[in-house]
Amino acid sequence: FWDFLILFFCLPVVIFNEITKKRLLGDVSCHIVPFMEVSLLGVTTFSLCALGIDRFHAATSPQASARPIEQCQSIIAKLAVIWVGSMTLSVPEILLWQLAQDTSPVSGMVTEYCTMKPSSNLPESVYSLVLTYQNARMWWYFGCYFCLPILFTVSCQLVTRRISGTEKKTECRGTKHSQCESHLNCTIIGLTIIYGLCTTPENVCNIVVAYMSPDMSKQTLDLLNLINQFFLFFKCSVTPILLLCLCRPLGQAFMDCCCCCCEGCSPDTASSEGSADSKLKTEMSSSIFFDKPRESPPPLLGLGTPC
Repeated sequence: FWDFLILFFCLPVVIFNEITKKRLLGDVSCHIVPFMEVSLLGVTTFSLCALGIDRFHAATSPQASARPIEQCQSIIAKLAVIWVGSMTLSVPEILLWQLAQDTSPVSGMVTEYCTMKPSSNLPESVYSLVLTYQNARMWWYFGCYFCLPILFTVSCQLVTRRISGTEKKTECRGTKHSQCESHLNCTIIGLTIIYGLCTTPENVCNIVVAYMSPDMSKQTLDLLNLINQFFLFFKCSVTPILLLCLCRPLGQAFMDCCCCCCEGCSPDTASSEGSADSKLKTEMSSSIFFDKPRESPPPLLGLGTPC
């Protein structure tokens, strides 16, 4: 959902600015776009950490194949903590950026752009905090939004694989359950790889600009900033597709929802049978995804003679 917000709101603003050299929505976009982009990094970081913890609990649970389905209230609470925490850590971005104008000496054209400069109208205590954040922003980016999710995911995967390897010979884990665990682990690894590849250029550019910005022209800095933003947009576009392709139960549920919306609500028998079939498939897929054990069939009654 947050990837969709980035593509729906931030991408048109950036494209409009590059084409017209005017900032869409003016000074408001200079505050909102960086805030949403940094919030996206936080949401992805803490989501990967939460998924790593979930896989670790699945591997260390004494009865992993009999884990109950997690309640919706618990999932919503975790999402609320991740989103509220990410947006809270991104609040300094709102106070850090301002709209600036530059006039070309050749054509006389006025160009609008966003600059990283705290407003002097801020209270003194808030202004000092924003300056401290600006000075530590590069290493905060690198440590929290790059190293933390990658190291956390790699550590959880290594521990999970070690535990799974030692318990592979036991009988408590079925074949289908092991396949489900493998699919979920591959999904988390794929999401982490995409996130790491798309955020590496931005972190490299931040470190280079921090130590070489006096020797670089404004055009070069703008080009690097544009490349970093489009890597972020690429990550927002690829992540949902990768998630639906790697996680088969989620992809099947998504396709069932799309087919249900396309067919519409028709009371005929064929549609009811199709909906019942799709519902059965969704329930089977969800039971695999949430590690729900398959219920054993009722015992057959003895009919006829003992022979």
